[in-house]
Amino acid sequence: MTTNEEMSLVEHLGELRKRIMWILVVLVIGMIGGLISAKPIIKYIKNIPPADTISWNVFSPWDALRLYMNFGLAVGLLITLPVILYHIWAFVKPGLREVEQKASIVYIPYAFLLFLVGLSFGYWVVFPMAFYFTSSISRSLDINEMYGAAQYFTFMFNIILPLAVVFEMPIVVMFLTKIRLLNPKRLHKFRRYAYMLLVILATVITPPDAISAILVSLPLIVLYEFSVFMSGFIYRKQLIKDAEWAEEFGPK
Repeated sequence: MTTNEEMSLVEHLGELRKRIMWILVVLVIGMIGGLISAKPIIKYIKNIPPADTISWNVFSPWDALRLYMNFGLAVGLLITLPVILYHIWAFVKPGLREVEQKASIVYIPYAFLLFLVGLSFGYWVVFPMAFYFTSSISRSLDINEMYGAAQYFTFMFNIILPLAVVFEMPIVVMFLTKIRLLNPKRLHKFRRYAYMLLVILATVITPPDAISAILVSLPLIVLYEFSVFMSGFIYRKQLIKDAEWAEEFGPK
């Protein structure tokens, strides 16, 4: 490796460290805001379904503190997510072509929006189904339901966070299509495998009954088809531009 390459590597590592520091600073600020807002948020969640039907408990002196910290971290990560996406884009920007730079920066706000949509779908649709199903089993066995507050939120986050990540699928597909790593033909080719993976995911995060799995699988499959549609829209525009280029300058 030459000296210039070594200096380039050192400079990249230095830039990466600066960006990580900025992310950590925003995360800490977000966590402080999360800790301040944790109490009203927790009280609000306690008064809406399905939490309004149960009584929460703590099983150790640390549970209430852990609940505060978990909420602080969750809110902090939510606030920091756009900053994380921006710094990832800014770090890889020098290695991207102009079209890739424009594609990635445009998608950041939509990625954040879809993450929120995924959280909402997970909380208002999937989580209540899972909760009521497990509660019905307890009642059928004549078991008293006593829920720990920390355990309740762990159960909730384990359901809604994976869904929030899955809802990023259209953005990821559109970006990969924009930089020509994906196209509708490939997505059509792997459709059945994608369907299988989405059905497996829906089965894992929902109660073990067919109706719940179908109710969650269908929106995920629609999300995949929407991703294919958007990929096709971008791909057709690329073909038109390629044809115009070939007509003016000859084949690439």
